[in-house]
Amino acid sequence: MTIYERAQQIWSVLVFAAREQKVISYEMIGDMTGMANESGTALGHIWHYCESKGLPLLNLLAISKKTGVPGYLVNVADLPAQQARVFVYDWLKHGVPSVEELQ
Repeated sequence: MTIYERAQQIWSVLVFAAREQKVISYEMIGDMTGMANESGTALGHIWHYCESKGLPLLNLLAISKKTGVPGYLVNVADLPAQQARVFVYDWLKHGVPSVEELQ
């Protein structure tokens, strides 16, 4: 499985988390996808895709259990507002980006 296919898989997990209005740890992502300690690069591709399309940053729902914040973040003070934007966005309507779009 390529890193872009992994990003697609993690995308779906994060969309489910958004629908439930929950943040999830990197460890939980690893448990759910079988990709322990491999989500960082895939989350970076998700961040880049969202940033380039002007979408809420879906990757902000994936947090470190130790710090409580995501690895890809511009302003920690604005984190709750940014996560709220992720929660209310209609991700199911948007759909899953293709492997090519995540590259």
